[in-house]
Amino acid sequence: MLKQLKAPFQYKKFPLELNGEFSKGKKPKSENINFTLKRIWSYLACNKGLLSLVLFMVVISSAMGLLGPYLVGMAIDEYIVTKNSDGFIALLIWLGVIYVMNSLALWFQNYWMIGIAQETVFTMRTKLFGHLHKLPIPFFDKRQQGELMSRVTNDIENVSSTLNSSVIQVFSSLLTLIGTVSVMLWLSPLLTLITLIIVPLMFFGMKWITARTGRLFKEQQKNLGELNGFIEETISGQRIIKTFSQEKKVMAEFRKKGEKLRGAGFWAQTYSGFIPKLMNILNNLSFAIIAGVGGIFALNGMISIGVIVIFTEYSRQFTRPLNDLANQFNTLLSAIAGADRVFDIMDEDEEFRNEGHLKELTDVKGEVEFLNVSFSYEEDGNTVRDVNLHVNSGQTAALVGPTGAGKTTMINLLSRFYERDSGRILIDGEDIANVKKESLRKNMGFVLQDSFLFRGTVRENIRYGRLEASDDEVVEAAKLANSHSFIMKLPQQYETLLSQDGNGISQGQKQLLSIARAFLANPGILILDEATSSIDTVTELKIQDALQELMKGRTSFVIAHRLNTIQKADKIFVLEEGRIIEEGTHESLLEKEGFYYRLHGKSAVGANA
Repeated sequence: MLKQLKAPFQYKKFPLELNGEFSKGKKPKSENINFTLKRIWSYLACNKGLLSLVLFMVVISSAMGLLGPYLVGMAIDEYIVTKNSDGFIALLIWLGVIYVMNSLALWFQNYWMIGIAQETVFTMRTKLFGHLHKLPIPFFDKRQQGELMSRVTNDIENVSSTLNSSVIQVFSSLLTLIGTVSVMLWLSPLLTLITLIIVPLMFFGMKWITARTGRLFKEQQKNLGELNGFIEETISGQRIIKTFSQEKKVMAEFRKKGEKLRGAGFWAQTYSGFIPKLMNILNNLSFAIIAGVGGIFALNGMISIGVIVIFTEYSRQFTRPLNDLANQFNTLLSAIAGADRVFDIMDEDEEFRNEGHLKELTDVKGEVEFLNVSFSYEEDGNTVRDVNLHVNSGQTAALVGPTGAGKTTMINLLSRFYERDSGRILIDGEDIANVKKESLRKNMGFVLQDSFLFRGTVRENIRYGRLEASDDEVVEAAKLANSHSFIMKLPQQYETLLSQDGNGISQGQKQLLSIARAFLANPGILILDEATSSIDTVTELKIQDALQELMKGRTSFVIAHRLNTIQKADKIFVLEEGRIIEEGTHESLLEKEGFYYRLHGKSAVGANA
């Protein structure tokens, strides 16, 4: 997973996506079906050459489908009724050739269309997945992981299944419908008009059904996404669920969400199921009208028996494309519901958008300054208020305070995971608002409380800090992080395959690998956010040695609840309710006997306990 993969081909550009027509400022309502269809077409249109061949095959197959019944009618009038065997064998051969050509045209159009659909969906999925990696952290903080996964998988697959069949079916049905009506009018305008009596019934019936199915299919996709999100959340939190014996609560919630999905799916499929029943009734009605009225016309010499046969066959060809269009319209509504959810993500503003004029951050010495910085997650509150701090290059700064004081928020502002509301943040005198985010974060190293590891080898997980690093550099980073010794005891040492999130090794060993990853990145500024809070005391000492080595010569920001871990910090900033209320060294703050003094007393009691 961690290895860099080369794309098998260069992705094509999508003119409608990139020329501003679907720009962020023009995002329409998701109910705009025409807009969504046009947007899907912008992807399909990238294969115009092959799509033209598909449409040509559709024309051929539609023409052959119309010609077959016509020749059958001719055979009846010219050869069977008149008992004339001359040319009958030749006509049968032509019929055989026509139906073979029809079959070949159908095979080619389906084969080529499947290729177009799969490439289109692959490109959409790749673009969506790539766009997810360009979105800011706040976007993910407000959404369930499983719900986002559902958009990349279920919703895209919904579009895929529709493109595989519906595009061809829609064009084929339209051509067949136009051709059938044209030939019927040529043969008998009066009988054609009588046959078309059923069209208004079809129209109003379809309008009534589709007015309900569109909303239901969209609700079905929404409920499916929510259920996927809930399943992902509960599977990830199995340990907590079992610890607190909340299985019954989880099952009740699952049933509730499952019922919502079942209800929407039931009514969506029920209403859409009315369509074939309605069309079957109207087909039989059309056949009865043609048989009855055509028989009267034939008895009065107005038309021949062959024309009646042609009309009965064409009546099926006339109602079948209407039936197909109706069925495909419901499938299309389901795909549009999925495409809407995909495009909703694609329309989210990218994190690195419009950064071309910003600067690269190079030769970072690590001087950091906050000047009157304020920030709030919600409009009606302040998480950080008028914060001022200054940390010189190479110093270690500790941020302490109760939960919710704003410690992690300040780190998020420094790394620009969130943007400050007011004030300035400077690194080496440069306002980070003028620096490209990618450049800023390349000069930062993070060792967090939850040390996330990917599925891959130990070597690959360490190399995540700098992908171009050599094997020797990976080993050297592991030695500096005090992780080399335990790695060498693993079954395949550095080639040992770790499962997702590093299951199979201890929490302390995960943290040591995270520290090795930070060593390899060699950042100018180091962020330690509760890096030892979930580690036992013996392992903590080993990790502390690695962290002290990592912090040498670097500006470091340390967040810790255990105050004994930050006693050697050059500066300690005490936060309460988003403000810095005390600042100094460990000794000077204790002498003041203020808020830090009281925190230290509580920390000492907790440690002894």
